[in-house]
Amino acid sequence: MQTLEHKTANEILALSRGIDPGRFEQEHADAHLTTVDDHEGAAAECSLWWSQTPPLGQQRVGLIGHYSAANDSAALMLLAAACDRLRRAGCKCAVGPMDGSTWRRYRFVTDVGTEPAFFLEPQNPPEWPQQFVLSGFSPIANYFSALYVDLSHRDPRLAEAQNRLRSSGVVLRSSRADETPDALRRMYHVACVAFKNSFLYTELPHDDFLHQYEKLLPVMRPELLLLAEQETELVGFVFAIPDILRPTRNAPTDTFIVKTVAILPRRESRGLGTLLVDRVQQIGCELGFQRCIGALMHERNTLVCNISATYGKPIRRYTLFAKDLVA
Repeated sequence: MQTLEHKTANEILALSRGIDPGRFEQEHADAHLTTVDDHEGAAAECSLWWSQTPPLGQQRVGLIGHYSAANDSAALMLLAAACDRLRRAGCKCAVGPMDGSTWRRYRFVTDVGTEPAFFLEPQNPPEWPQQFVLSGFSPIANYFSALYVDLSHRDPRLAEAQNRLRSSGVVLRSSRADETPDALRRMYHVACVAFKNSFLYTELPHDDFLHQYEKLLPVMRPELLLLAEQETELVGFVFAIPDILRPTRNAPTDTFIVKTVAILPRRESRGLGTLLVDRVQQIGCELGFQRCIGALMHERNTLVCNISATYGKPIRRYTLFAKDLVA
């Protein structure tokens, strides 16, 4: 076996089995590695990012994403080559799997639970995280998704926050179908501020943000995009979407997914995130949904952990890995 490095989508197209070469360019990767078996072709592959990556303390980070591997031996060769390439690019730490940014696909499923996979959730064979561990990677962050099955439940503790926010002029409302493009633009500016200090955050270009969310418009319900406005300013939002992977006998789906909650970090916004989630669950219940999934939440995020403890139970766990590249 040998590992080859590619810099263009056309080069990847000739060998790749596990990635759409267009994603390599759309997601601004710096290189793509393919470990090739002499008899079977591509046996493992990944893309690398080192030019525009998030800091980790004082360390320069390299990212490993677009990962796939057919067997352990190819995976170990690939990950060794990936770490060596990132080290030569000046990186002190390798993090993966992450497709260039926390805005895109990242993390491995490491505890699959009993629920089926839901829409927009990462999926992987159980061998892939084990291959990272065998290659010297260790967990750097843990995440979970939670299922809420009683959408009629209201948290009585939110009455105080609701009254306080209302008195400060904050109004919650669902978006309208005719305002979605403008709503996405406003959401982008809130998200950039809200997530600025999040773990391994890098800002996503405006056009890339629009592209990601516009792809979801055909399946979204405007009622589940809930906006929090103070006069004319958007100060927070929750973006939820039907789980189109879960059809039921009597309806397209009985479940929706809370994908994104973003709040401007202001003292007067205290309690707004929990209130938005509570309200979107109420709206979902009124629309006929029976279940809600809080998706891909960081275990150290106090807000989401409090919401999960109030409304639901974890159904799946995920892990992000890292390896020190300083010899």
